[in-house]
Amino acid sequence: MKSVLERFGLGVGMSVVAFALVLVSFRPVYTLDDITYAIRLGNAGELSRYLDSRVDISLPEKTDNYSKIQAEMIIRDFFSTNGVRNFVVRKVGFSGSQEYCVGVLQTRNGDYRTTIFTRQRGDRQLLEELRFQVNQ
Repeated sequence: MKSVLERFGLGVGMSVVAFALVLVSFRPVYTLDDITYAIRLGNAGELSRYLDSRVDISLPEKTDNYSKIQAEMIIRDFFSTNGVRNFVVRKVGFSGSQEYCVGVLQTRNGDYRTTIFTRQRGDRQLLEELRFQVNQ
C-alpha cells in the first residue's frame, strides 16, 4: 500500500513541477487579431504595443517611415481626428514572410480602406506597415 501512495505522491509532484515549468516558459504571442482589435477600438496606445521599431504609415495626405513613438502619435491623431467607429476585416493572407490584412476602417468622417502588414519577430507579430486610403 505504501508503494502506491509513494508513486501517487511522486506523480503529483512531477505534475506540479511540469506545470510550473510551463508557466515560467509562457510568453505572450501577439497575433494579427490583437492588432485588428486595437484598430477596431481606435486605441493607438494599445496598437503601439504591436508596432515595429520603424513603421511605414500611409495616410491620405502623407506617407512616411516613422519611429515607433512617432507612429503612435500619427495614428493617435488620425484616430481622434476621424473618430473610429469600427474596423471590418475583409481579407487576411500571407505574402512571403509577411502576414497582411485588408479591411475597412469606419469613421465618422467616412470609410478608409486599410492595409496592415506584419512580420514575425521572435514570439511577436509586429506591425511594419499601415495604410489608410479613402474608400471610394
